[in-house]
Amino acid sequence: MTTESGQSSRSKPSDDYDDEAWAKLVPLDTRFSDIKIRCGDMVICSEIKPSSSERHEWCRITKNLGQGSATLHNKSSDAILVDEALIPKDGAVDIISGSEIVPGPGGQGYLQYRFTVMPAPDSRSQLLKISIDPDHAKCSICLNVWHDVVTAAPCLHNFCNGCFSEWMRRSEARHQHVLCPQCRTTVQFVGRNHFLQNIQEDILKADTGLRRPAEDLAVLDSSSSIQSNLIIGSKRKRRFSTLVSPTVEERDSLRLQCPQCVATIGGYRCERHGAHLQCHLCRGMMPNRTNIQVPLHCMGCDRPFCGAYWSSQNVTHGESTPVCNPETFRPISERTATRIPFLTHEMNRHEQDITQRCIAKMGRTVQDVVAEWFSLFNDRQIDRSRMPLNHAETITTSTHVCNECYDKLVGFLLYWFRVTLIVDYFPADAAARENCWYGYACRTQHHNEEHARKRNHVCRPTRGNHPS
Repeated sequence: MTTESGQSSRSKPSDDYDDEAWAKLVPLDTRFSDIKIRCGDMVICSEIKPSSSERHEWCRITKNLGQGSATLHNKSSDAILVDEALIPKDGAVDIISGSEIVPGPGGQGYLQYRFTVMPAPDSRSQLLKISIDPDHAKCSICLNVWHDVVTAAPCLHNFCNGCFSEWMRRSEARHQHVLCPQCRTTVQFVGRNHFLQNIQEDILKADTGLRRPAEDLAVLDSSSSIQSNLIIGSKRKRRFSTLVSPTVEERDSLRLQCPQCVATIGGYRCERHGAHLQCHLCRGMMPNRTNIQVPLHCMGCDRPFCGAYWSSQNVTHGESTPVCNPETFRPISERTATRIPFLTHEMNRHEQDITQRCIAKMGRTVQDVVAEWFSLFNDRQIDRSRMPLNHAETITTSTHVCNECYDKLVGFLLYWFRVTLIVDYFPADAAARENCWYGYACRTQHHNEEHARKRNHVCRPTRGNHPS
């Protein structure tokens, strides 16, 4: 096992190892250096308090399969904070790029670190040309080339989202099971297929004669109800009263249990083999009820979140029924911005620091500024063309969004705050900077620290093909 020592503000890590780091811990106190994470399983030994140079082994970070996430194991003698959640001694939690970590039980008196995954080195890509007969890319229900293609499992047949959604509604009304329209196999899972969606788009580009009229597609879209992966029923029988010490397999099975499949709650009980959504955050299950006013999907990313639904049913987290805290999915108007989000200003921490100092110089807080700009946003006085959320034109302050989408929206508003701010409120060192030609779209700012600091990147590009 490799032990990583935090670098003090007077030391500089060797450049020979920079390329080997796949992630780093970035201290929010700029007097301390970044901690490079160079192997897949590393114990972190660094300063934990700004008032002391003593180093402690306080966590182990293990790289997860794929890119962008890791598991943090608390190795300290006390609890630590990860994204404001308390992780007990010997506890573990998954972290992603942007996760904020405090190596102690409270924010005061401890250093704060931000976990950042390093971008993968550029690699040469090869273009593979595949010839496909359009007849093999057609929905067996409407007999046209797929539109918003979904795949049913376990048979893996593909259909238009609208066609299969309508088929599923009729099947649930008449039968105990949803059968595949093509082979009549019982469908246990259905989800959108982004890979085949790309193939469908290439086919229509190659042969425009296969395109359907816009009016037909609008009718098809109006019937589409599959916004995320759906698990349609489960044949497993669970008896909660007889469970004493479940096996690992049984515990994994229980995590998919929907509370309303077990008992009637709020006057509702799930139908046998009814369609369910799996919460993106806690991975628990909830019924896919389209006839209620409670939102089940985040408007900004279309991912399902269960916090609002189970809160409306007065259901709380249980050992065998994962349920999200309602704080994780609520209307924009009920949220408070306590800090500048990590994604703000294209993750350029120098620009984030300048924005923070501008707000302080005005004698205001981040929440004061964000509240003012949300008011302008709600009155549609802000151009939304660069807004990094789905359904940008329909979002208001009463819209339910997840934490990640809320941070993106706050970052979007802070961009407009900065570009409209008069120079008098800028710190002297920031006011003297020249604008980068490529503005917010500059790629150099992500790997060249000097360039990120020397030029202003919170501005519109004057070169390149980017929207202003």
